[in-house]
Amino acid sequence: MTSVRLRNARGDDVPFLVELYGHPDVAPFLAASRAHDAAEVGAELSHAAEEPEVFGVLVIEVDGERAGTVTWERVNRRSRIAAVSGYAIDPRLRGKGIGVEAARAIQRHLLDGRGFHRLQMEVYAFNDRALRHAERAGWIREGVRRKAYLRDGTWVDGILFGLVEEDLER
Repeated sequence: MTSVRLRNARGDDVPFLVELYGHPDVAPFLAASRAHDAAEVGAELSHAAEEPEVFGVLVIEVDGERAGTVTWERVNRRSRIAAVSGYAIDPRLRGKGIGVEAARAIQRHLLDGRGFHRLQMEVYAFNDRALRHAERAGWIREGVRRKAYLRDGTWVDGILFGLVEEDLER
């Protein structure tokens, strides 16, 4: 049985994060504005350290080894809403159930551990793997942001997902 754990990203995670974000089976599915090099990733980690109630970069570990990452950001303080983005699992570890277990850990971390009421996430419509994963992990499909993003010269839709405390499997 594998053990999935979340922790705040540290400076020594930068090479892992840069490699993961740049992987040819990960990069096309992340936001075009995503941090890509060591300086940008380092700046994200600094932001997370300076404002830990507003922004976070987490590393997903499986049996003590780095397996992926996710980023979250508070988007509404009064209504306790966080946006989840930059979710990526090392492609070598896919197909083992790690992604769903990690997603549920992230949901619990943000809803139970950090006190958010609502989580939201957006996935490119062409990312079939992420769309299936989101629904397996309990996210509720809420809508479509039509032709919202220019990717490689083509306008693509964003699929909106949400999750509130009551949706969380306990």
